Amino acid sequence: MNTAGHHEPPTEFRRALDSITGTRVRPDVALREVPAPTRIAPYAVALEASVDQVVPGSSEPATDATTGRFIVLHDPDGQPAWDGTFRVVTLVRTSLDPELAVDPLLGAVAWTWVEDALASASSPAHALGGTVSRDTSESFGALEGRDGVADLEIRASWTPDTPDLSLHLEAWATLLCTAAGLAPLPEGVSALRPRRGPTR
Repeated sequence: MNTAGHHEPPTEFRRALDSITGTRVRPDVALREVPAPTRIAPYAVALEASVDQVVPGSSEPATDATTGRFIVLHDPDGQPAWDGTFRVVTLVRTSLDPELAVDPLLGAVAWTWVEDALASASSPAHALGGTVSRDTSESFGALEGRDGVADLEIRASWTPDTPDLSLHLEAWATLLCTAAGLAPLPEGVSALRPRRGPTR
């Protein structure tokens, strides 16, 4: 957690931290706190996540994991670009079948994952924006014969309407699982707590 030299975080930021700590996400998502950015806002907290994927027919984890970051920024004075005092900044990276990476509709489809995740969690927010990018590589010469590699990166940020960020973390976890190709949890199945939440 970054408090930019301040000893006591404001009440709203503490409320945001409490809401994140108490949030339930599905057990496929492993969370841990990482150093938060220090120059964008006076107060910030950052979480890093990976999605536990298993190769079909094997108990071993997949080599190309889906990973991401969830960053909460807070400026009690607000920032014009945010249209608020909080900003949630997220990142999701995942590997794709190279054949999918050339689909011209991939970016639009991936962005609907963001919108659908926020809508399904009913997370109150505004000023949503972001980018979807893809990177493909082929091997030649001594490396010829290796399979092509394709990566998808989704960056999205939005301004939450309240300091309760539990629904926003849930939405981001859903986005991670969608990008990883995991099926939605069946109706009535409860998710578990994060393996590790932010500390204060």
